[in-house]
Amino acid sequence: MNKELQTLFHYHETTKHSQKRYAKSLGYMDWATQPDPFRMYQGTKSIALALSFDNPTPPYSLLDEELPSAPLMLESLSQLLQFSMGIAAWKSSGGSSWAVRCNASSGNLHPTEAYLVLPPISENTKSTVAHYAPKNHSLEILTEFESDFFDTLPKESFVVALSSIAWREAWKYGERAFRYVQLDAGHAWQALAVSAKMLGWKITRVESVSDAQIAKIIGLDQKNRFFEEEKPDMLLIVSKEEISPGLDVAPLTDALVKKYEGTANKLNPSVYEWTIIDEVEKATSVMQIPQVQTDRCKVAREPSRESKEVVLGRRSVHVMDKEKSKISKKQFHTLLKSVDCSLDGKANAAHLAIFVHRVEEYAQGLYLHVRNQKDLEHFKKEFHDTFLWKKTDFENLYLLETADFTKASKIISCNQDIASDGAFSLGMICRYSEELLAFNAHRYKELYWECGMIGQQLYLEATSLGLSGTGIGCFLDDLMNVNVLGLKNNLYQSLYHFTVGVGYVDSRIETKPAY
Repeated sequence: MNKELQTLFHYHETTKHSQKRYAKSLGYMDWATQPDPFRMYQGTKSIALALSFDNPTPPYSLLDEELPSAPLMLESLSQLLQFSMGIAAWKSSGGSSWAVRCNASSGNLHPTEAYLVLPPISENTKSTVAHYAPKNHSLEILTEFESDFFDTLPKESFVVALSSIAWREAWKYGERAFRYVQLDAGHAWQALAVSAKMLGWKITRVESVSDAQIAKIIGLDQKNRFFEEEKPDMLLIVSKEEISPGLDVAPLTDALVKKYEGTANKLNPSVYEWTIIDEVEKATSVMQIPQVQTDRCKVAREPSRESKEVVLGRRSVHVMDKEKSKISKKQFHTLLKSVDCSLDGKANAAHLAIFVHRVEEYAQGLYLHVRNQKDLEHFKKEFHDTFLWKKTDFENLYLLETADFTKASKIISCNQDIASDGAFSLGMICRYSEELLAFNAHRYKELYWECGMIGQQLYLEATSLGLSGTGIGCFLDDLMNVNVLGLKNNLYQSLYHFTVGVGYVDSRIETKPAY
């Protein structure tokens, strides 16, 4: 086993929560060093984007249909960004206010930043690298350059790059924060994918690009422009057509200038160094190993609200109303269908172990939604040998055990009532050690991205049905892995938890317009 994988396995075990101890953190909220959730580049030209609230968008139920493509222009870029990475609303209570964004984030801390690399559009005759500033919905121009890179792509294609500032999460969550940072990157990726569908655009993640190349493209390698570390995550091509993930980006990197405009704002006065996060960031920055492509999800849905209403209405609820959280069998199946097939164009590695609490026509119990049938027989060998493996009315969903898991699910989710008071909660069980050994340490990030995409999609699907969802990053890892499922090794691991029900509306919190 190489050094990177050793570092990775050590990190994952060290940052597990258990009944005896939680992963290391400061243990208190140091409000004096709370990071600014908004990155700004000082000294850049800023382009204000027109708000898209009045733009008509397709019904949410039709997003997986072949929709007409919008032209590439500032107005369509504005809509893409506003309904993915933008602010959905402001909340205020007790003299404090905070922004709610379209992309979900652990603790609403938002480590993910978005950058665009654009061909000449509007009156601009050069290609552009720009940072998206969600606070005032604008593009900050970091550099302009000339290149024939976009001539190799379908007409009106462009690039979106995502990066992360781990300190924003580590400030609150300590060593476990790297996990949440990757989940948030997955949330952002799926938020962009859904927003792109509204415009008839397709998104492909480029696999032939290294972290170093992404850093160069968006200027993260120019260290003197930053106070906090900002790391590259992924490069996405947005196009009207399907793009090969093996795209050569050398013509782009070769054309870039050496020095970009602007200095990133200092997010807080000081940064606490978490050495283990630095180590795992370095270990997972190795070049990714490409995987086989597969078809993405295309879900047939019942008619529902306009897409923008669903996206802008997404919330992470803190309290579930268990008296109202019983859902229908049809709603349950709709939620599962929305994540049954691939969201990222790769073979599914994540499965859903579901604690059903309040679903009509379903007995309370533990179920498994098998998202990749090749793992089914393996699960039967690795899980408790007492499990039933009884087929249900939903294809690929199996009843494992009939019991009331409300108390157990709460305990597993760090004693949070939201895991027990909704219609159901779940853990995303991923192929783990074999995936990392086969595809190297970068795969660790990708597994979390897949889980984050599932989470974002469940948020949106629940919202479209008039329900509520909440991602749960705090859970007792091996209480789920070992005690509930019976796993005896690390072939599979639970990486993210989620709950769906009807949220309790706190009338003390005021909602204000996003912009």
